[in-house]
This record gives sequence, structure tokens and C-alpha cells, in this order.
Amino acid sequence: MKLFKKQHWIIALVLFSGSMATAQTTIKDFFNDKGMALTYLGIDYYKNRLINDPGGNPSDIKGRLYNSMNEVVVNEMPKNYDIAGAFNRGSFVNSDISAVTARNEKVDAKDISSGNEADFNRLTEADIAAEVKALALKDKDGVGLVFVMEGMKKEEKKSYGSVWVVLIDMKSKKVLMAERMEQEAAGFGFRNFWVSIIKKSLVEIEKKKYKAWKSKYAG
Repeated sequence: MKLFKKQHWIIALVLFSGSMATAQTTIKDFFNDKGMALTYLGIDYYKNRLINDPGGNPSDIKGRLYNSMNEVVVNEMPKNYDIAGAFNRGSFVNSDISAVTARNEKVDAKDISSGNEADFNRLTEADIAAEVKALALKDKDGVGLVFVMEGMKKEEKKSYGSVWVVLIDMKSKKVLMAERMEQEAAGFGFRNFWVSIIKKSLVEIEKKKYKAWKSKYAG
């Protein structure tokens, strides 16, 4: 009888431990717990299209500029790219752009340039989920933030960027939140001009989007 009770207790403990191990973070958990750490994963350009810019050099964009834009965000955190402030994390933000860097290296340079303005607004939530699945996030857990760049549209007077702000459970690669934003690009030089989309998005998130998203997902 005692042996039966002991075995029963062991089985219950194993089942409980297993349920705890498979429990996933929810977006509600993230918004309700400011102490929950956030890992910044970088800007994913795999599906990005540079629209109506015949002067762009696809080989240079893939080989140098995509990396340069990712590096400037990490190097200038938090002064110019305040991810912690935008997502109300205090100082709970780490960065690891290795998975996104590896993904961007797989971009086919011939796919970067486009003359189709419809490419600026073509991605779906299913596309974003597939892109997250393609990231090599082995041995990572917790909540990750990745910007999935959709389009960079050059116009004569004003140019715009479209980007998806994506929060994910890194262990399961489950998308917790995917919100699309558009910003006007500004600055000198290709790198500064287009990475301004990320800077402006972070400012907008901090000023109003975070509050709106918290109400939407955790209200």
C-alpha cells in the first residue's frame, strides 16, 4: 500500500513537472509583467523589398547594408534606439542578432529590388509566422522581439517603410504578437535613411502603441 502511494506521488510529480516545462509564455503575461526580460533579435530583411529605387545596389544591400543597419541599432541602444523604454522593460532587454544575421545572409540579392508598389503591403500574419519558424533560435527561451521588414518604398518627395513588430516565444517559435507599422524615412545615406523606420517605430510604440497593444492583448 505504501509502495502504491509512493508510485502515485512520483507519477503526479512527473506530470506536474512536465506541464510546467511545456507551459508557454503568453502575450498577456508579457504585458502584465514589466519585469519579464525581453531579447532583441534584430531586423529581419529576408522578405523585404526595395521599391522604386533603381539606384539601389542589391549586392551591396545584402552583403553590407543589411548588416550595417542591424549593427547600428545594437550599438546605439538605448540612446537612439530605446527598446527598453518602448516596451516598458526598464533595463530588462538583452540583444542577440545572430539568428537574424544568419537569415539575412540567405537573402537572394535579385529579389531585393521591386517595381511593384503592391509589395509594400503584401505580407500576412501567416507569412510572419513562417518567417519566425525559419529563424535559428535553438537553446533560446523567453520573449524575443524581431522587426520583420516588409517594404522600403522610394518616392520623389517622401519615402516610406513598412515593418512588422513581432513578439515571440523563442522556445516554441510561437508568434505572440504581430503588428504592422508604417513610417516616413529620413536621414542621410542609405543606412541612416532606412533604419530611421525602426527608430521612428520605437518612438511611436513608446508614445502610444504600447499602451494600445497592452489594452488589446492584456486588457
